[in-house]
Amino acid sequence: MTGRPADENGKTVRIGTRGSPLALAQAHEVRDRLVAAHGPELDVAIDIISTKGDRIIDRSLSQIGGKGLFTEEIEERLTDGRIDIAVHSSKDMPTKLPEGLTLSCFLAREAPHDAFISRKASNLADLPKGAVIGTSSLRRRAMLLRLRPDLQIVEFRGNVQTRLKKLEEGIAEATLLAMAGLNRLGMSDIAASVFDLEEFPPAPGQGAICVESRIGDTCMDGLLAPLNDAETATALACERAFLDALDGSCRTPIAGYAAINGDRIDFHGMILSPDGRQWHECRESAVLDDAATLGRDCGKRLRAEAGEAFFADWGGNA
Repeated sequence: MTGRPADENGKTVRIGTRGSPLALAQAHEVRDRLVAAHGPELDVAIDIISTKGDRIIDRSLSQIGGKGLFTEEIEERLTDGRIDIAVHSSKDMPTKLPEGLTLSCFLAREAPHDAFISRKASNLADLPKGAVIGTSSLRRRAMLLRLRPDLQIVEFRGNVQTRLKKLEEGIAEATLLAMAGLNRLGMSDIAASVFDLEEFPPAPGQGAICVESRIGDTCMDGLLAPLNDAETATALACERAFLDALDGSCRTPIAGYAAINGDRIDFHGMILSPDGRQWHECRESAVLDDAATLGRDCGKRLRAEAGEAFFADWGGNA
């Protein structure tokens, strides 16, 4: 298949995405917004692309390669022109992108919180001692153990529906999912409760859909411009700079959330040991123009405060 970049002459815009229900919901949201912004004459198609992260679900992400597991095959097609843009969950995106590609658009952020899912308890505190929680996220694992070191954490991989099925089968008594994903799937009612952002900060980028495109594709830049949310883009610049300063990947328990308040940006970042016994955090504020600098400086400060031995212990632990 050859690439068919969209333009005013009516060629098709091809969106590349993973095939999970949530990924498709996100791709359809981008498609619908493009059509709303430019009219029904804009032809937009969605190409489903299988990624390594989708195919391998019997091992933790940290054991099979990290964040790029959900993007590599899609980015190959974007680079060679078989698709025009790629739609991702921002929290899945590595801080280093393939040469020639960029994150050119961020949709307005949905709820960044983590949701607590259980039929046996309404919140984390109500779970009995030694309860089993399923999650594939190193951040969630570490933060859960920080609050409840008595918990038993088991590996939960797969899309939202797969994880909920495992919960129904009794593999665990509770799990955590992104509230944004539940909202986009029309499943917000399954959340027993929602974690407070101060106590349980999210993964950098959580809740935000991003669009990846080719650098220099001015036609796509023009089509995407009306979809870009400036506040979300600014917040994500801060969070991704924090992640980059820590060399963050799926092998690292890192949390970070930036909130826009008027002409300033407030950032809360945290790094943890995988067992949740050690953590370092920062809370800082800056003017909006310094968003990326704020995130980068916080990351460097925590790295220096924790010391390199802290990071060496992370390895590939799940």
